[in-house]
Amino acid sequence: MGRGLFACFGKRSSSSSTNVSRENATADLTAEEQRRGGAVLVELFSSQGCTTSPEAELLLSRLGRGDFNLEVPVILLAYHVDYWDYMGWKDPFGSSLWTVRQKAYVEALQLDTMFTPQVVVQGRAQCVGNDHDGLMSCIASAPRVPAPAFQATFQKPTPESLQVSLTGALRTKVDSNGVDIMVALCENGLVTDCPKGVNKGRVLANDFVVRRLGKLCSVKDISAKKTITGTVNFPLWQGFTSSKCGIAVFAQNSSHHVFGSQNFQLPEGL
Repeated sequence: MGRGLFACFGKRSSSSSTNVSRENATADLTAEEQRRGGAVLVELFSSQGCTTSPEAELLLSRLGRGDFNLEVPVILLAYHVDYWDYMGWKDPFGSSLWTVRQKAYVEALQLDTMFTPQVVVQGRAQCVGNDHDGLMSCIASAPRVPAPAFQATFQKPTPESLQVSLTGALRTKVDSNGVDIMVALCENGLVTDCPKGVNKGRVLANDFVVRRLGKLCSVKDISAKKTITGTVNFPLWQGFTSSKCGIAVFAQNSSHHVFGSQNFQLPEGL
């Protein structure tokens, strides 16, 4: 897709988590999460090379802090795309993989262009990422399904790798079309001095930044109660700190619709 089909948009008119104990611990959904239903997956596509993305990043961080008193629990992920890197600043968290993921959403949602900041909710609806009212509307109207009931175990086979093992049920029946069970490893509390590009001179803060994304498995024709077990191995980056990181698990079909999501904070000292 050529650069002419990219856009950096301004504002338009218009987390639920579980705790884990220390190393090799497991985690479950809380009774409160079970009572109120599953979380809504909110995915932001952003770039440090876009003038309006920092405002969307702040909005995402505020969502994560619970500033808006949402009645709906949310799970947040921020993917930094790489198609603004030519503008004078290479986003240190940008990846062509996230550009490909956004392109898949653009095609599935039948949009005319790729742009930042963009938010996709439950894989089914989208809005400009710094449009507060539009984002709240998307979250409030998003379809909700039961949250998965996975237990997670974390290990570091080597200093440079993280192993995530999951066992549990999706709690949603899967038909013959099937779903992929995806696992995202994200990082909070990132701060970048930006000396070049459109955000020159700004200090950029980023939370929920997806550093790794892997597929646990693909399943089809299973009941809501069937146990699923799998392991994902992630290479780690320099400066990895487990207390700043978490994982999000979500089921997604070939139409990119999300059928349940769950998240876990990594234990300190892992």
